[in-house]
Amino acid sequence: MGFKSFRETYYEGQPDFFRSLVEKGQNPDIMVIACSDSRVNPSIITNVGPGEVFIVRNVANLVPPFEPDSNYHGTSAAIEFAVRDLNVGHIIVLGHSHCGGIRWLCEGHEDGKKRRFLDGWMSIVEQARNEKLPGDAQLRHVEREAVKVSLDNLLTFPWVKKRVEDERLKLHGWWFDLEVGELLAHEAEDDWKSLTR
Repeated sequence: MGFKSFRETYYEGQPDFFRSLVEKGQNPDIMVIACSDSRVNPSIITNVGPGEVFIVRNVANLVPPFEPDSNYHGTSAAIEFAVRDLNVGHIIVLGHSHCGGIRWLCEGHEDGKKRRFLDGWMSIVEQARNEKLPGDAQLRHVEREAVKVSLDNLLTFPWVKKRVEDERLKLHGWWFDLEVGELLAHEAEDDWKSLTR
């Protein structure tokens, strides 16, 4: 897995840097909510090092709506920690093309079986589906729409909404096209602007 190379190149090569990470703690200004997909690594895409970005990854980079109950809420806990304790100034929802979670939402699985946790999780963006679009066009549409749903869901968290209103926090929607290496940013209702050019 490359740990030996990491240790030799980074840890042993930069002992003062890693010591400062321990002594000073983390103070990132950016949180990224990304997909668990093994092909889409937010640290590589954004070219950041240790301590620069607070990252949470889940299936399809989804943000659930605020639900203050006693259930387990990993993504919600990460959002709360990033905003209320780390005081991040930016949250980026990073979607991508060819997302397996979105494909599951749109097409199900070829064995026709239900998935206890996946079905419930993907229902967060059920409203993003568009049956009128065929095949890959629907998948690309839903991948981008899911980013927008997650941005809306972020505003259901009271401490997120308050900081956005106070202009202490900015929300961003990004979508990475795995096929062509292009990064798009959500600008307006249906407008996506390339960050690559």
